[in-house]
Amino acid sequence: MTAADTPPHPLAVEIERCERGVWLALVAGDAKADRAALAADFLGLYPDGFGDRAAHVGQLAGGPTVARFALSDVRVRALGPDHVLIAYHARYLRTGAGRKDEEMFVSSIWRRAGSGWENLFSQDTPVTGIAVP
Repeated sequence: MTAADTPPHPLAVEIERCERGVWLALVAGDAKADRAALAADFLGLYPDGFGDRAAHVGQLAGGPTVARFALSDVRVRALGPDHVLIAYHARYLRTGAGRKDEEMFVSSIWRRAGSGWENLFSQDTPVTGIAVP
């Protein structure tokens, strides 16, 4: 069975909506929405090192950091009853970067928090020298 043959996870739409919410906060420069989406103990793993929630939210101090984005090849997997992994390809344009889109693979773990979800972990892997669908 290939990834394309795998039936969607029952929470796929909800988790993808949560993940897009983080991207939309970056586009809007909405630090409050970004903070609300991230767990207090959020951990980010980036090409330049680790980051916490304060660092993620802090990048919005000067306003929006992303002009546009598109997510593709989205995959969602349960990690237990209250944790879900989402992994995907992102193509995006940084604010003020002219016309040069960047690409990366992203994986995020979301944890059930009350009646919603909070982003517990995210890892960004830049696409370099490989073919992307």
